[in-house]
Amino acid sequence: MLRFLTLSLGLALSLTAAAPPNIVFFLVDDLGQRDLGCYGSTFYETPNVDRLAREGALFTNAYAACPVCSPTRAAVQTGRWPQRTGITDYIGAPLQPALWKRNTRLLPAPYQDRLAHEEVTLAELLKGAGYATFFAGKWHLGPEGFWPEDQGYDFNLGGVDRGGPYGRGKYFTPYDNPRLPDGPPGEHLPDRLATEACKFIESTRNSPFFAFFSFYDVHTPLQARPDLQAKYEAKREKLGLSAQWGREEPRDVRLVQEHAVYAGMVEAMDQAVGKVLAKLDELKLADNTLVLFTSDNGGLSTSEGSPTSNLPLRGGKGWLYEGGVREPLLIRWPAVVKAGQKLDTPVCSVDYFATFKDLASAATTAKTDGRSLRPVLEGTGSLPADRPLFWHYPHYGNQGGAPGTAIRKGDWKLIVWLEKPDAPELYNLAQDLGESRNLAPQEPGRVRQLRAELEAWQKDVGALMPSANPAFDPAQPDGRSAPAAGKAGQRPKKKADGKARP
Repeated sequence: MLRFLTLSLGLALSLTAAAPPNIVFFLVDDLGQRDLGCYGSTFYETPNVDRLAREGALFTNAYAACPVCSPTRAAVQTGRWPQRTGITDYIGAPLQPALWKRNTRLLPAPYQDRLAHEEVTLAELLKGAGYATFFAGKWHLGPEGFWPEDQGYDFNLGGVDRGGPYGRGKYFTPYDNPRLPDGPPGEHLPDRLATEACKFIESTRNSPFFAFFSFYDVHTPLQARPDLQAKYEAKREKLGLSAQWGREEPRDVRLVQEHAVYAGMVEAMDQAVGKVLAKLDELKLADNTLVLFTSDNGGLSTSEGSPTSNLPLRGGKGWLYEGGVREPLLIRWPAVVKAGQKLDTPVCSVDYFATFKDLASAATTAKTDGRSLRPVLEGTGSLPADRPLFWHYPHYGNQGGAPGTAIRKGDWKLIVWLEKPDAPELYNLAQDLGESRNLAPQEPGRVRQLRAELEAWQKDVGALMPSANPAFDPAQPDGRSAPAAGKAGQRPKKKADGKARP
């Protein structure tokens, strides 16, 4: 009898371990890797996200597939490089070269302004494996007819064509969002979306669920709850912090994290994460729920108020330097993932699709580019340390960056700026995380090797190139220098003394 009970218990535990996990995916907009306490920030306060780091795995070499939002979001949803989906710039930029009006040396390449229905999304993948699917927040992958409910999500709260909360109340009701009914006066968007995510989790608690919580935070417009803004204004004064600026030509770049409004937005995001984690705890679902937390590009440091600093990473959103593409990535899954790990495995946005496919035993015929992180999470294997990661951004963003393409392989990273393809930049990230010493002149053989691999990848994914701009006038102001127009204000006018970036 004892032997029978032992066998039965072992079988039950085996079945429990084999059960596919629930999945909660937090995607934060414009959050820099260094904007979290667990990644070194001492000004912003993120206790709930830091809890994920303590209870799960923190990745030190995680990357976005693009330095701006829509291409990365397409890569997350499909597991494919942005160049394969055709979405290579944020949707809303001039779509065709003929529409380009800025005085730049090149005309940016054309891009697609919607995620095609033929693409298989995370929701469609997991729905086929028996998951209930839910989306809340920013979508920004096409016009109506291409919104989350048209791409496999059972529920859509707030996912439309917009890149930010641009209704009358911005981050407060009235949202003027056709997929998010307005709440009572004073309601705050991140808390409302967290509430909706909690309702979904509770309603589907008895079956596998996939909740994709895609924050509008911390994207512009820069707007915080008044209590949080006041908190960080007082903290800034107490610490004696003030704005300091360097230079990332042709823009100023913020060198210190001290922006009180942005700090309040970061904390409100963190509180929303905490609300969802508390619901998982309340329902006793945390053990077999995989929680993934990441961002879509680097922190905004050279434009639209330049609210954060990414130091020691160079540059920020819109740039191919590490500050534009290196991301926070935290994965907690108590049933499987050892708590408190720091993992150096290089990973990218395209890997999440393959990971969830593996964990859910889901089937698809879609061709994808990512690698499953399952062996890394389970501690049974690893990904190759010299696995190449690629970027191709044939556009001028709003943040001062120029069209470029890049590869990271092992510790080495090559950047080719398409305005000046004969002057590549090569960095050893293990020795020079801030990308301050260009080693290309000393390493011509390595440059040739990496460039050949990069060009082979460009050909494989059908990467489009910018073209010469016949209207470019070198006597006129450079179109990269002008502050981006928009709702978030101008770049800072006052500059404190600070060492310029190389």
